[in-house]
Amino acid sequence: MARNDLEREVMAKLWDAREPLTVRQVHDLLSRDRDLAYTTVMTVLDRLAKKGLVVQQRADRAYRYAPAQTREEMTAGVMLDALSATPDRDAALAYFVGQLPPEALRAAIEKAGRNIER
Repeated sequence: MARNDLEREVMAKLWDAREPLTVRQVHDLLSRDRDLAYTTVMTVLDRLAKKGLVVQQRADRAYRYAPAQTREEMTAGVMLDALSATPDRDAALAYFVGQLPPEALRAAIEKAGRNIER
């Protein structure tokens, strides 16, 4: 999973993009807010590809990168990993759900119901 801050920022830029991005494009987007070396962004994207979090697509002499999963799919995966690591999954899930505002919980249940019906 994307653990460090830079990996999370790179993933956010890829999720927000409408198409796969080159290293240069990701670097340009990130450089608006911080000073980063091009090679640092290239290394992070390579690391994310090796972890299976992004897909590398060959485009002429460069690669384009796209997320392997949606933001929601990845978040759900992280949550499921965390739940599977606890000896009392039900208690952890109940505590998590108890932290949600009622309107967010209602919306999530409605959305899950629509997804199940498909």
